[in-house]
Amino acid sequence: MRRSVKTAMAVAVAAVLGLSAGCGSEGGGGAAGSGSGESVKLRFLSLAWQKESLAANKALVEEWNKANPKIQVEYVQGSWDNVNDQLVTAFEAGDPPDVIHNDSPALAGFAGRGYLSDLSKTLPAELKSDIPQAAWDTVTFSDGKGGQGVYGVPFLQESQVILANKKLLEEAKVRIPTTEEPWTWDEFSEIAKKLTKPGKTFGAAWALKSPVNRVLNLSLNFGGTFFQDNGGKTTVKVGPEEKEVLQRIHDQLHKDKSADPSALGMGGADPLPAFFAGKYALLPAGVFMRQQVVEQAPEGFEWITIPPLKGQTAQQGAVSQTLSVAADSKHQEEAMKFISFFLNGPNQAKLAKGDWLVPTSQSAAKDPSLTTEENGWAVAAASAKNLVVAPYLKVNGFDEWKSKVATPTLQQYFANKISLDEAAKKLVDEGNKVLERYQR
Repeated sequence: MRRSVKTAMAVAVAAVLGLSAGCGSEGGGGAAGSGSGESVKLRFLSLAWQKESLAANKALVEEWNKANPKIQVEYVQGSWDNVNDQLVTAFEAGDPPDVIHNDSPALAGFAGRGYLSDLSKTLPAELKSDIPQAAWDTVTFSDGKGGQGVYGVPFLQESQVILANKKLLEEAKVRIPTTEEPWTWDEFSEIAKKLTKPGKTFGAAWALKSPVNRVLNLSLNFGGTFFQDNGGKTTVKVGPEEKEVLQRIHDQLHKDKSADPSALGMGGADPLPAFFAGKYALLPAGVFMRQQVVEQAPEGFEWITIPPLKGQTAQQGAVSQTLSVAADSKHQEEAMKFISFFLNGPNQAKLAKGDWLVPTSQSAAKDPSLTTEENGWAVAAASAKNLVVAPYLKVNGFDEWKSKVATPTLQQYFANKISLDEAAKKLVDEGNKVLERYQR
């Protein structure tokens, strides 16, 4: 998921999470709101940061508060930058927010330490059935006692699509794919070569400053998981399935020369100026990048959103943005009522529009605002059906493997400094040494 440097928000969340318990739960006791007639106050920690997303989040809180005078929600602004460190402090002090916005990889550790409530028995049937099991899998973790639980409600996900210069595609007379008939990786490779004009235009630009999550998520197109379980022990696996996407990107860069090597060090919106200038015809990117195109594209620039590529399948790994309930919250029932309202179909559609991401709600995906062709929304919403739990989500030690082993290794490989076999060996040998420390 995206991270945005919001220092002011980080300061704000630190201050708010440090409030005393007395400020966080008016009415006191678990009976409030459950027949006692007392009013309660919930704290909702939100990590929304974009203008449209902030507006959507705050509007929904205001709507809830007007309709529920006995269950008032205080909106607390947080930051992705350091939310987990701040939450640890709040959890250990016994005063966390009641409702917590986070992403699914962070939930495993908090769940194992008993900081989050298992929602599996309290989820309303309508909410549970509206979200597919593949999304629920992203929030299902060990409870630290030999069992498993559901530790958040998944509501937004990010798929990988391709942003394309419409004029260049039309000039080259290439097939425009649909969600029913997407480009295969082979077709994408041939089209990128056809769109390449030496000295003028590259068919594609892979911005891989942070390559790991993108490569691992896309590798599911060919069944590549990068991790395997051997009798309860997790090890790194780089076989033919995992090598497919690695090899294909490398070929575009160094064999076909249809992708710009100088884009490798780019991240986020860095490639957009060259994309607008016609230097890049195709830009693989997360669905959220559509917002940057809408906001930054020069007048008259025409672009379209290309659906996710297909290998053996079009499956992609995904993590989810989530809402959880703190185990220490005195108002579990009220917190779930608020979450059920906040994440119903119509409201998920509003949140997805605000964040330019994909809703998990099947009813939200059918909302007219998300089925329009404008700004690629129909393609983005349809891509949700391809999202499955990211294999690395359950791997203890993944973050260290990613930062210390996978990121430098993939950067070396894509820069053509080591071979694919050398990269595979480093990922496995050095990676297993990292994972071993987490399984003792």
